[in-house]
Amino acid sequence: MHTRRRGSSSSDKPVADDPPEWSDVDADDVEARVVELADQGHSPSEIGLKLRDEGVKGTPIPDVSLATGKKVTEILDDNDASPDLPEDLRNLMERAVRLREHVEDNPQDAQNRRALQNAESKIRRLVDYYRGDKIDEEFRYSYDDAVERLE
Repeated sequence: MHTRRRGSSSSDKPVADDPPEWSDVDADDVEARVVELADQGHSPSEIGLKLRDEGVKGTPIPDVSLATGKKVTEILDDNDASPDLPEDLRNLMERAVRLREHVEDNPQDAQNRRALQNAESKIRRLVDYYRGDKIDEEFRYSYDDAVERLE
């Protein structure tokens, strides 16, 4: 978005309609494990990685949506365990806080000052996108509010 580069290609997930035979875990067990991991403070992407690596009862879960018919965020919403901020917005806010602290310590660093401007612009666009649906109607981004929310 803020560069002239074209982006990078990435691999696609294999097309599958059913979970693999070796991963025959009950959907209720998967949902319980998702809620348990969320209560431990993991983000939805971390939950997916943990289920892929550790699994449920020793059986890996390669794709939560194939195993349960729902995405991780839908499971969290159904069980009132969803985070207060969407994950992409939270990650951008963490980046902006780190950049702001760096720029305050190094005022001559023009490159990171520009990166901070870009990160805050992305945050404002995401806030407009999520406003009213996933975050409050009155939510406005500010550095102080971001530091408070991330602690």
